[in-house]
Amino acid sequence: MNKHGWTYKKLGEVATIISGSTPKTNIPEYWDGAHFWVTPAELGKSVYIGETERTITDDAVNNTNLTLLPVGTVLLSSRAPIGKIAITTVPMYCNQGFKNIVCSEELNNKFTYYFIGHIVPYLQSLGRGATFKEISKTIVENVKLPVPSMEEQLAIVAELDEINEAIEALQQQVADLDALAQSTFYTMFGDPVTNEKGWEVDKLNAICDVRDGTHDSPSYIEMGFPLITSKNVINGAIDFDNVNYISKEDFDNISKRSRVDIGDIIMPMIGTIGRPAIVKTDKKFAIKNVALIKFVQNSSILNIFLISILSSPSFDAFMKKNNKGGTQKFIALGDIRKLPIILPPIVLQQEFAAKVKAIESTKAEINAQISEMQNLLASRMDYYFD
Repeated sequence: MNKHGWTYKKLGEVATIISGSTPKTNIPEYWDGAHFWVTPAELGKSVYIGETERTITDDAVNNTNLTLLPVGTVLLSSRAPIGKIAITTVPMYCNQGFKNIVCSEELNNKFTYYFIGHIVPYLQSLGRGATFKEISKTIVENVKLPVPSMEEQLAIVAELDEINEAIEALQQQVADLDALAQSTFYTMFGDPVTNEKGWEVDKLNAICDVRDGTHDSPSYIEMGFPLITSKNVINGAIDFDNVNYISKEDFDNISKRSRVDIGDIIMPMIGTIGRPAIVKTDKKFAIKNVALIKFVQNSSILNIFLISILSSPSFDAFMKKNNKGGTQKFIALGDIRKLPIILPPIVLQQEFAAKVKAIESTKAEINAQISEMQNLLASRMDYYFD
């Protein structure tokens, strides 16, 4: 029993664990049928999932020995990565990257969803494998969880749902503010690709200093100077929590061509192309190889205006249309330098920048509230599940 007096049981005692499989992709008769078929990549957007990107046929079900996942199944990705979760709202099948949980009458699926979400780091620590980590059906079946009465489970779910709904409402406010900033740009300047307002246009390298990062391959150390790559630029922000570090000697050697300052813009060129970020810290770091680009603004263009162009949907589509490569897409430095950039009068750019700064200030206040609510959610889950 735990501190609440609840009995612990193995997950396999109060739920059925179901894996999946992938029908042969070279048999067209197996695909585009009437049955939903989910992959781990589709999880993480919402608590619930009611449709899938691909569907399979009766032949695929019968010949691949797939087991149907009923409505209310807690989907759990077991590899690449471990720990993505969702609850099904329609019957579906899945690929081999899952160990899904079909709850018995003793166990509420939303309660299970919250519990599994809370122990993801623990599940990841149990992963086995050389190429990529994976948790087995046996591992999932042996996970121990508290099993309070159904009345208590539903009360816990109601409390956690209330906090989550508050977080989602605040996140929607942030999304609405992002949309406001984007619509403000289009209202003031029009589409930056079609340039229907007839602004002056110049190549990016004519108005900015456009560089790539270091081509060196320094050794990584436990702590030191961050070396930022494309994986560290996420949705317009720089992630310093999951970076590789280099020594001061290596930093001094490479930072001459890869030096990053407050106000600069860096943008992934490989893999996830675009989604640039303005550097908002005086932390010393470098950028690696051609995975990121740095723009140094000059007096003819403001960084807030420039990043709004580069982040716009039409410009993003334009860059993707001009990318290269097979599996690993990239956009060449020379092509980045030739990107056509509209140049409205600087006074209009300043007016736009002032509006964006006001929006960003409001977003910062809301994000602080989100952090508080997320901390509250984490503490309540610790209380119930630790």
